[in-house]
Amino acid sequence: MPRKSSKRVLSNLDDLTSSPPDAPLPPSQIIARITQAQGKNLFTCSLADGSTMLAELAPIFRGKAWMRRGGFVLLDTVAFEGRDNKIDALIVNVVRNDREWRKMEYWPKEFPANTQLEDSDDDEEESTMGKMPPNSDDEE
Repeated sequence: MPRKSSKRVLSNLDDLTSSPPDAPLPPSQIIARITQAQGKNLFTCSLADGSTMLAELAPIFRGKAWMRRGGFVLLDTVAFEGRDNKIDALIVNVVRNDREWRKMEYWPKEFPANTQLEDSDDDEEESTMGKMPPNSDDEE
């Protein structure tokens, strides 16, 4: 059986992630923000009400979609309902073009535009990226 070309797979993946669904979301699907990568395709996601869930990335996205902290995903909470494990949901879609998604009526109002995750470690430190190291004259 011939394999699908990688260009076709990536094109289908691009179509899936860039446009939001037109119909309202079923009650089992929730939009969430990725707060931390746990490894092995597991991510901690925060919901609009402030609670967190451990979610697993669907096999279609593994190795193909780039997941970043602060990005948005669509979770399916029914996928792991019958199992006895710590995983609460399955990531069924990755939000890439959030401007289009934010226009939909099902987008949570608790996720406003232009918000960043707070990094208490990096807030007050000055970046040294692209700067020359200090000279010995500067130290005296």
